[in-house]
Amino acid sequence: MTTQPDGNNPFDRNGEILLQAKGITKGFPGVWEHLILDHIDFDVRAGEVHTLLGENGAGKTVIANILSGYYQKTAGEIWINGQSVTLNSPLDGLRHGIAMVHQELMLVPTFTVAENIMLGLQAPAFSFPRRKVEDHIRQLSSRYGLKVDPKTRVQALSAGEQQRVEIMKVLFHEPNVLLLDEPTSLLTP
Repeated sequence: MTTQPDGNNPFDRNGEILLQAKGITKGFPGVWEHLILDHIDFDVRAGEVHTLLGENGAGKTVIANILSGYYQKTAGEIWINGQSVTLNSPLDGLRHGIAMVHQELMLVPTFTVAENIMLGLQAPAFSFPRRKVEDHIRQLSSRYGLKVDPKTRVQALSAGEQQRVEIMKVLFHEPNVLLLDEPTSLLTP
């Protein structure tokens, strides 16, 4: 699918550097002498798509978890929009416009698509009018070509459709940088 910039796409910011990883290093307790990541550097510019390739255990998921605030780096710097930041949690990542879709599904099967998305919102879910949330889900679904009915219960969806809901949960926050951890593992029908 080819799309043209429409001015409403949060990923279209004329190639400016959104995210920089400088010397990112990660070791876990007990394995520090065997670094998972050893001084990783790269830039992410608006409009770019990057793919990290490597065998199992190479650290692809670890770097994504660090850049989105799920893991703490052992050393190095993360720069977002030209400023050095510390990401102590996924909420910090979201506040800085970085969001991650994990390989594993994190959905409540008996909830609807909209209810699952509302679980990730900052204020209590009851403070968001359900109709507005459902309308926004429909808009995002149309914009990104992810067919998702906000009123459908997750348990009625195929594994691939549930992965779309995971992606939609993240897109609902309109991040500037979207990290996908093996997104195609469940997307095939």
